[in-house]
Amino acid sequence: MFYRMLSAAVYGLDVVPIRVEADISDGLPQFIMVGYLSAQVREAEDRVRTSLRNSDISLPPKRITINLSPADLPKQGSRFDLPIALSILAGTAKISPDALDGVLAVGELALNGEINPVTGILPIVIRAKELGMRTVFLPKKNEPEGRRVSGIRVVGFSSLREAIDCLRGHPAPEQDPPGPPGDGTGPEITGEMSGGDMSDIHGQEAAVRAAEIAVAGFHNLLLIGPPGSGKTMLARRVPSILPALTEEESLEIAMIYSIAGLLSPDDPVVRSRPFRHPHHTVTPQALAGGGKIPRPGEITLAHRGVLFLDEFPEFSRTALEILRQPLEDREIVISRSSGSFRFPANFLLLAAMNPCPCGYYPDMNRCSCRPGDVTRYIGKISKPLLDRIDLCADCPPVSYEELTTKSNEAPSSAEIRRRVEAARDIQARRFLGTPFRFNSDISSSACGEFCRMDGAAERALASAYGSLRLSARSLRRVMKVARTIADLAGSDIILAPHISEALFYRVIDRKYWKL
Repeated sequence: MFYRMLSAAVYGLDVVPIRVEADISDGLPQFIMVGYLSAQVREAEDRVRTSLRNSDISLPPKRITINLSPADLPKQGSRFDLPIALSILAGTAKISPDALDGVLAVGELALNGEINPVTGILPIVIRAKELGMRTVFLPKKNEPEGRRVSGIRVVGFSSLREAIDCLRGHPAPEQDPPGPPGDGTGPEITGEMSGGDMSDIHGQEAAVRAAEIAVAGFHNLLLIGPPGSGKTMLARRVPSILPALTEEESLEIAMIYSIAGLLSPDDPVVRSRPFRHPHHTVTPQALAGGGKIPRPGEITLAHRGVLFLDEFPEFSRTALEILRQPLEDREIVISRSSGSFRFPANFLLLAAMNPCPCGYYPDMNRCSCRPGDVTRYIGKISKPLLDRIDLCADCPPVSYEELTTKSNEAPSSAEIRRRVEAARDIQARRFLGTPFRFNSDISSSACGEFCRMDGAAERALASAYGSLRLSARSLRRVMKVARTIADLAGSDIILAPHISEALFYRVIDRKYWKL
């Protein structure tokens, strides 16, 4: 007897329906699986056989052929165990085939018959709803994640025996009541320090201001300074000034983290923006995403949030140069023999570095580096990559007085966040009906329309373009940063002081790179 039911596979961020076909026929007892299968999928034969036996189901001595279609797509993972078992049961009349009409199933089987959780449940349930399926069968531990999608029935099973009993007419297992909003911890995607506030930062007013501008317009920021000047401390407090997630953004990030297996099974709701801070030994594949069927890398896991790279020059040159394309296009495309995979990468790059190997250049009283050492260290950050960083803030050493004196004028994170949200509201109204969302998204051709300047500002920018030898890309980025500064000031047009401040954060790199 032949039977076919539906499952799903995840390729990049796309969910592809997979038809699980089972043919039970006379002949030498065999269990054959075909359909471009990885070793993980082929191992399903032993898992399914043993799981069925331990669920008090004996298979007839017949030839069992399983095909996962379409056969030209590679299949990986253990999510096909449950649909393979159910299709065999339907094909051998152990359960009624009609009971599986309109059902999509995913789940890994343990040898004792338990159903283990798998990744990618949220996008799979969304795809099942789009396909018009009426029910999704999945592991019990994945049920809270699947139930985030309304308009489709989601049934979680803790064991294969439960699934069989349900399909034979017994009541479906009871669903756990949802917890109150905000009762869980959610996925660990933020690096925010507990209780950290921008008012804790002493003596780095210019850097704090640069962080405010960066978050307001979604501009990339580089912090340069000696060890102990507060660069990492400031960076870890950036999440405290990020605007709250919208429902759409939360779902978008949750889908990425579901595929990456980073969603909390008990509280699969993303409530804070990602703040990823990989160690400088991270490989290019871990940063961009890798594998035969690529998984999201740190670049994609930082989508709609912040990617913080501490000790910037210590990252490998290959890893750093990978950033160039996603910083420009806000997405990364990874090509493999099995196809091209497109991942979103709309993140704010926040980097911190020392100006030399010892960290104290250009203070020649403390710097112990030779001139060649400084040049080689700084040279690890290429000019094309530096061009894609909108703001560069100097973090000089903090004096004893600044460190020990509490300033009442230091803005709190709440104050800065209010200004950031006001600036973003202005951008939302400005870009309504356009493909842009933030000032950093403005294309070169649209700069003239959205970055209007008065005469003094135009003259200041023209003078700086020649004297500072700015590239065309740098010039456009100065205009976009100035547009954000004007938004923070509530100005409709860019004025000369806005250009001057944008140039101030553009030319600090020349203090170290001498470009």
